[in-house]
Amino acid sequence: MMRIAIIGGGIAGLAAAYELEKAHNAGTPVTYTLFEARERLGGSLSSEIINGAVIERGPDSFLTEKPAAAELCRELGLGDELIPSNDANRKTYILVRNRLVALPDGLMFLVPTKLVPTALTPLFSFSTKVRMALELLHPPRPSGLPDEAVATLVERHYGTEAVNRLADPLLSGIYGGDATQLSARTVLPRLVEMEMQYGSLTRGMLAAHRKMRAMAKTAQANGNGKSAGPRAPRSIFTALRGGMQQLVNALTAKLDPASIRISTPVSAINRNTNGWSVTAAGTTENYDAIIFASPAWAVGALLAPIDPVLGEDLSAIPYSSSITVNLVFDESKLGALPEGFGFLVPAVEGRAMLACTFAQRKFLGRTPPGKAVFRAFLGGIRNESLMTEPDEALVAVVRRELSEILGEKTFSATTEPEYTQVTRWRRAMAQYSVGHQERIARVNSHAAALPGLRLAGNAYDGIGIPDCIRLGRKAAKELAAQA
Repeated sequence: MMRIAIIGGGIAGLAAAYELEKAHNAGTPVTYTLFEARERLGGSLSSEIINGAVIERGPDSFLTEKPAAAELCRELGLGDELIPSNDANRKTYILVRNRLVALPDGLMFLVPTKLVPTALTPLFSFSTKVRMALELLHPPRPSGLPDEAVATLVERHYGTEAVNRLADPLLSGIYGGDATQLSARTVLPRLVEMEMQYGSLTRGMLAAHRKMRAMAKTAQANGNGKSAGPRAPRSIFTALRGGMQQLVNALTAKLDPASIRISTPVSAINRNTNGWSVTAAGTTENYDAIIFASPAWAVGALLAPIDPVLGEDLSAIPYSSSITVNLVFDESKLGALPEGFGFLVPAVEGRAMLACTFAQRKFLGRTPPGKAVFRAFLGGIRNESLMTEPDEALVAVVRRELSEILGEKTFSATTEPEYTQVTRWRRAMAQYSVGHQERIARVNSHAAALPGLRLAGNAYDGIGIPDCIRLGRKAAKELAAQA
């Protein structure tokens, strides 16, 4: 019987345990033990329902285009609980000199593709708009050049203002990071490829868009060559009706309780003649293989005595912390909110908030009629000091900044919320800094030299929920195949 230890009970570790449980039930000679240092499973996936409103402490959804999360939900019987984001009313604002400016139509992530909306938007100055027009003449960049920061790539094409007002807030909202530090090759691989092929990112994005439309038309045609009619576009985000905690609960219900050890941090691991030994809660046990599903900095500390180079590379992966502040209000006490999902705050605005989501707008049916749920995000790589502030101070900062940004008529700082919730996520989000791919290549090379070792989580090949699920299940399948 092959014994496998899983260290870390976040979504990657739970996905690995689920895959091993399936293999065991199917007759594969494999067992597992999952070690989680905290008192609960699920990592940053944590939600609850307060007076009928779904309150998410961590991620509220996942990208629809990455299938691993939705596929797992359907396997677990949660298919009917999957709900799309309300993209028909999707609009996102950027704060510019204390004014909310909507992202212009035709903006495909960081690339403007429509002339008129780009020319008319107050998001950019006249000089930046001229630069965006001239970007169409940008020559191709040679291949094989070293990795660079996202900010460097964007500034080369569209200028500093595009970095400050577009790239930085968008990427801060995703990674909680800094565009001057994030790897262009890892974070924006399509744009790097477009620059090499087309030179102009705008021309490259337009070509990709034309190709996608042609493929969609082909897919719509039936066997007789007749159109099957337009297919409704998939939503950008998918959530669970009752919150992401539903996924955690469904996974946990599929696992053998005797194989789960919460509040049990692993203090040491070692290699031995039979595989691996794991020391936790003063007890050492032997395993044939091990799946690390903890943050890379924690994995690096455990692996350093076994492979110092591997331990150093894992420990060197930077992480950012974040704070989620949920506020629930009676809508009758608020003025008319801006349309759409919410807003992003560039670092140059000097605010504590990184972003704010109007949760009742993003996913319909998760908030009772007449209620408004504001999800504010603070912290990030530039504001780690906020992690030590007391809850009351953080709530006060969010209320004050919401009043200043939305205006007193819409949101008064004196309006009392019906419910407040502050959640801190310390060193939770891996940062794909410049040179990330080279570092991960070294990590994979050293890990491959240690039989029975697998790595899963948001530090390696994707930060989202689907990526963590994919890597956790992949690690488990590879080891089960050896049993």
